[in-house]
Order: sequence, then structure tokens, then C-alpha cells
Amino acid sequence: MSVQTLHTSTGPPALDDAQTAQFERSGFLVLPGFLPNDLVTRVKQEVDTWVDTGLRARSIAAVLDHAAHGAPDVLEFDLPGHGELLTHRPLLDVVGRLLGPGFGFHHMHSDRHAPDLPGKGWHHDYEQRSTSRRTHTMVHALHYLDGIDPDMAGLAVLPGSHREVADKTARAHLGTDVLPREVYLGKLPAGSTVLLHSALFHARRAKPQFPGRPRYFVDASYCEAGALWPPVKPYWREMLRRARRLGLGGADWPDLFAEHHFSEYTRPE
Repeated sequence: MSVQTLHTSTGPPALDDAQTAQFERSGFLVLPGFLPNDLVTRVKQEVDTWVDTGLRARSIAAVLDHAAHGAPDVLEFDLPGHGELLTHRPLLDVVGRLLGPGFGFHHMHSDRHAPDLPGKGWHHDYEQRSTSRRTHTMVHALHYLDGIDPDMAGLAVLPGSHREVADKTARAHLGTDVLPREVYLGKLPAGSTVLLHSALFHARRAKPQFPGRPRYFVDASYCEAGALWPPVKPYWREMLRRARRLGLGGADWPDLFAEHHFSEYTRPE
């Protein structure tokens, strides 16, 4: 199938009806070169700080053993560039077109993938746990700060699979195998963003035979209003409070960091 893209070189993006319908059918939208260069540069520097100073490791430890560690002293969006990326107006305008008004922030991750990092098998990241139907949409924004080149791990997506009601690991036994109907994104310019319906099956297909270069990667997810979403971080209330104190949502998105979007945290089994 053809890859639906949104080109943004002429100004702030807006989705037309055809692009919105394409997202609803395929479950993804490619935004090549979406992020401004100065923001990309600043966020990349912060990713190095996040990884090299142990902030990322402490963030992971706080999720795995919250009782011992509590909420991290520094969250991803406490870093100024990450906070700006999370609430980048053109991004939230697009997300709002896909999710409707009053949508909420769910979580954010930041990493620098080593060239020899193993792939990640077929999975989805939708957080509602219903096994019978899905009524609300969740979107993941995958930001490739340095883009993707042919010597680097690429992103494989399975168009239309977001319409299945399946467990996150329903295709895990396939590893990162090439699947019929998949679309493989192996080349994107710096500052590109891929928007996924969070229920879309996707995989990171590694290329360990190439020395390559690190892949700077940040993802953030947003959830449609009107449903209670399970949080993935035990300190989710502190996370939302901190974002509100930083004024990240501003007046245009007053519900972005509201607690009413969420149910109570339950540790994964």
C-alpha cells in the first residue's frame, strides 16, 4: 500500500479529510521532517543527558519498584526541549484532529538506541484492556530525531491491524519477521514523526550487521477523552501535577494533564 504522509514545509500542518480517513483505515501517518531543526538539536542534547547521567535508568527503576524509589526527581518533560516537544503546537493540532477535543497526555519515553540494540518484535501499545471492543482511540507519536537511514533499525507497521481486538503480544511469536501487507519505514529525514494508532501492530527491525549510528528516539502518547485509561506509571498523579506546574498544556489544552482521564494504577502481572 502507499504510505500516507503529511508534508509540513510550507507552514503549520493541518489534516484534511482524506488524510484523517487514511489514518482511520491504515492506523498510521508519516510526517517527514515534521520537527523544527532547533528543537531537534535541543532534544538530542537532552537525550544524551537523560541516558548518560543515569536519569533514564532511575526512571525505569521507579516504575519497576515504586515503593523503593518513589517518583523520579527528573521526568522526561522536566527537560525543557522534551516539554516543548510534548506540547509542540503543530503536533497537538494534528493529534486533536485525530482524537477530538479534550484529549489527555498518557506517557513519554526517551532513549538513544545503540546500533546493536536488538529488534523489538511485533506488538501494540494500546492500554485499554477490553477483550471485546474498542470505543476510544489512543495515539503514539514516534519522533525520530536523526531520522532513519538504511543502516539503522527501521519501523515495520501492519496497516489495518488496529481494528483487531487482540492482546499486545498476540504476534510476539513472530519476532520481527516480515509479514504480508506490512509497510516498512527504512528511510526518513531528520526530525520525522510517525503517528500510530496505539493498537496498530508494529516492530523495530534491527540491522546488527551494520555498525550504523545511534538512533535518537522519543515517543509520547495521547488518549481520547471520555474513557478511563489505565496509567502505566505508578507515580502518574505526580507526573500530571508536575506537568501542570510547568504550565505545559497552556490555555489551549486545559485537559491535557487532567487526572479525570485515568483509572487507578495496577501493576502488570
